[in-house]
Amino acid sequence: MDEIRALADMTIRRALGFAGLGVCVVMLALSFDLLLSLRAGGQLSALVCLALAVGGWTAPRRDMRRTELWTLLAGTGAAPLRRMPRAQIQMLLAQVLRERLFWHAERAGLTALALGAAAALVALAEFLFAGGGAGQAG
Repeated sequence: MDEIRALADMTIRRALGFAGLGVCVVMLALSFDLLLSLRAGGQLSALVCLALAVGGWTAPRRDMRRTELWTLLAGTGAAPLRRMPRAQIQMLLAQVLRERLFWHAERAGLTALALGAAAALVALAEFLFAGGGAGQAG
């Protein structure tokens, strides 16, 4: 079970690495405006979170033989799974994949929340220090 979980994490994290690279590139491209950069990063991270959650919700209905996890598991020759019926293997893989996708979605959601909070703090600082405060005259 730990081997399946490790392989599932590896496949998810590989995809998240590319998604994170895309988010970082967009944020870097918008770095001329810190607030815009943080907002874009938060929204893109929320989109990644949503994609992971949808993947977790649909995992039990997917054919696991068409996933990267199945290919990697077949390449390792996992001995305990050879004795199990194929339907039971598919159910086990779907359960593990669902669990790991939701775990990673939670972390991506926390990242989106942190970027959103940072954007709110920057917006508040801009408001207070750029003449938006009510106590200033003129």
